[in-house]
Parts: sequence; C-alpha cells; structure tokens
Amino acid sequence: MLKAVLLGYDLEQPSFRHRMRTLIGTLEAAGWQARAERFPSGRYGLRTWERRSLLREADVVVLHQIKLSALEASLFASVSRRRIFDVDDAIYVRKPRRLGEAANDSPWRKRKFAATCRWVDVVAAGNDVLAGVARASARSITILPTSIDTAVYLPTTATSADPPTIVWIGSPENLVYLEMIRPALARLMGRYPTLKMRVICSRFPDWPEVNIERIAWSSATEAQALAKAHIGVMPLTDDEWARGKCAFKLLQYMAAALPCVASPVGANTEAVIDGFNGFHARTADEWERHLESLIQSAELRARFGASGRAHVESRYAMHTYQARYLELLTRLAVGGGPD
Repeated sequence: MLKAVLLGYDLEQPSFRHRMRTLIGTLEAAGWQARAERFPSGRYGLRTWERRSLLREADVVVLHQIKLSALEASLFASVSRRRIFDVDDAIYVRKPRRLGEAANDSPWRKRKFAATCRWVDVVAAGNDVLAGVARASARSITILPTSIDTAVYLPTTATSADPPTIVWIGSPENLVYLEMIRPALARLMGRYPTLKMRVICSRFPDWPEVNIERIAWSSATEAQALAKAHIGVMPLTDDEWARGKCAFKLLQYMAAALPCVASPVGANTEAVIDGFNGFHARTADEWERHLESLIQSAELRARFGASGRAHVESRYAMHTYQARYLELLTRLAVGGGPD
C-alpha cells in the first residue's frame, strides 16, 4: 500500500482544507494510505528530526505552505523518499500591514522559499504567479489551481423582488480589502436604500453609511448564504502578496452562479473574464458603475452567473484537481520522474 503524508501548519486553515484534505478520499479510493499531520511552525530542524520515522515510512510527503531553511530542507530530504512543496499564497513575502502599502520584502522568507523549492521533487503551485517565482529554484513545477466542488454549492435563488445583495466571503485578515470599495458602496446605498452588503466572516466592518448584513461563517451554511445573494465581489490591492492569491472566493461565487466584480490582480484575471462572467474594476468609480449595472439588470446577472458556473466547472473542477494530484503522487511514489 502506498503512503502519503500531508503536512500543514494548521489542518483547519482554508487552503489546507481545500487543497490537502480534499485529496484524502481520492487517495484512499485508489488504495493509498493518506494521513494529514500538523507540522510545528517553530523548533526548526528538531521538528523534522522528531518526525523522521513518519517521513521515512511515507512514499511521498507533501509540505503545504511550509518553508524550510537550506539546512532543514537538506535534513528533510535525507529522511524522506519523495517530496512535493504545495503552495497557493505568496509566502515568500510578508502581507502588507496596511491598505496601499507594498508587500514587505523578506530576504529570509525568500531564501527559505528557494531552498524548499530546490530540495523537493516537485513544486505544486496554485497559479502562474507562484509558479513563476518558484521556477528560479525548482527542478520541476506543475500548476494545480485551487479548485472547488460545485456540487456543494446551490445556484443563487435571489430574485429581483429581493433586496439587492452584494456578498463578500473571507477571513478576518482580508476584510481590509473591502475598504477599497467602501466609497462606491456608500454612494450606491444612497440610490438604492434596500441594498445590502452581506459579509460572511467571523468579524465585520462597522460602517454607519453602509448597510452591512453580518453572517457568521460556517462550513455548514456558507453555500446557503451565498445562494441568497445577487453579486459577488473580490477587491484586491496590486502588490506582490495579492498577486500570489488564488482567487478562491471568486470560485465560490461562480459555483453559486453569481456574477462577479473583481480587481484585475493575479489569479483574479483568470477567474473573472471581463464582460463574460463579471467585470474587472480598478477604481472606485469603476466599482460603482459595474455594481450598478448588475444591480439594475437581472438579465445581465443571470447571463454572467451562468457563464461563471460553466467556467468554474470547466477550469476549476475538484474532480480534475484530485485526478491530477493523484497522478502526480503515484508517478513519484513508483519511482518515476516528476514530469
């Protein structure tokens, strides 16, 4: 029986759930033994040495978002057979602390990222931007976009008779990006008094001029919360950190057949095709204009929503992601090359 160990700093973190835990059923159905394990974020070197028995037993180990120093990467390689570095964020820089600031350049992070790329067999990158950075150090790269199971999501049931609802879903640390569209939302609220900004999160903006509908995030209810909205949004600043993001919330909106408005940054430009399944917006005026177009036209919302769902099913289907990852793991485990 082939064995895979999937390592992550936090097994409940969204990217680990969507990229790693979704593989376990596929691997087990193919006759593998798959195990998700937490890897400590400190105790460098010791953490690897303490897990040498686990690593040696595995045919393939996947390090999800885990960067190793050159010394630890060498040690890790000496106690494991085959290794994949799975990355879906720009973890080679620090996220900007404030809106509008550049990503914090971190030579230490970049050295660890490069060392990890050098000492694994394959880098599995979530998008072209991440693959491009990894290419300078990695021996082999494959692009495996973060994907989604559309069967989990219901096409929107919101109608023109319902109050127009714009939705954003995400982690608390990304709420700052909503500040980019706050002026546009405030102006729209003045023209459309019933308009709601639904935020699905564990924290919420406190904006007196914007009608915020607070929905506590839950994996059990997020699909239903999206299905009662009209439009999905993903504003982003254009910096090195944001360009590495994998646009997962856009996939969620499209799975719910919602038209999207998004900043044309990084993977957003691949998820939202301007004028096909949504709009690109760069300025507050563009955000206001595109959101108003969708608020006013049920036909446009329906057309973009249907196109978005078809796009996500063809490009970001979970079963395709699982099949490709299984093929990669199997090829490495049986002694073949990464390509």
